[in-house]
Amino acid sequence: MGFFSSLFGKGSRKVAQIATPSAPPAPGGVGYDARLLDTLLNHHAQLGALYQQMADEARTGNSAEVHRLLTSFKTSLQSHVLTENVRFYTYLEKALSSDSDNAATMHEFRREMNGIARQVVDFTNSWSNADLGIPELRERFLAEHAAVGKRLEQRLNSEETSLYPLYQPG
Repeated sequence: MGFFSSLFGKGSRKVAQIATPSAPPAPGGVGYDARLLDTLLNHHAQLGALYQQMADEARTGNSAEVHRLLTSFKTSLQSHVLTENVRFYTYLEKALSSDSDNAATMHEFRREMNGIARQVVDFTNSWSNADLGIPELRERFLAEHAAVGKRLEQRLNSEETSLYPLYQPG
């Protein structure tokens, strides 16, 4: 079970904003970084905690905190996807250039994650000014939050089990 899913259903946690790892790329391209998978898994845990905290705050009708968390979650997810696109997928693309099956799987994961990220951004934007003190809006928000979260959770868990193991030193 991935870090993201292990946080669903647990109490609220405050977490720091996701930061991009500081290791510079290798000259002439993106090299292998032994810390990258740990960094990406930590992102998943942080994203899960933010997402759970968002639901916890929504249940209380705390619109201002939910709006802050929506912005924080969106920014953190975008940072995570950028890190994956620039550091992880670029390296895998080069490393898997002679393995067409795994390269095709990697490209599908990348395309799908970018699409999910767009859906999450749409979700965060659509709820950024909602008054969750109104019970009907709160219930709609929580239902949509659960659906978006389930899709993102499944995707991140699949990424961790199917794709991350392909990231090996060249």
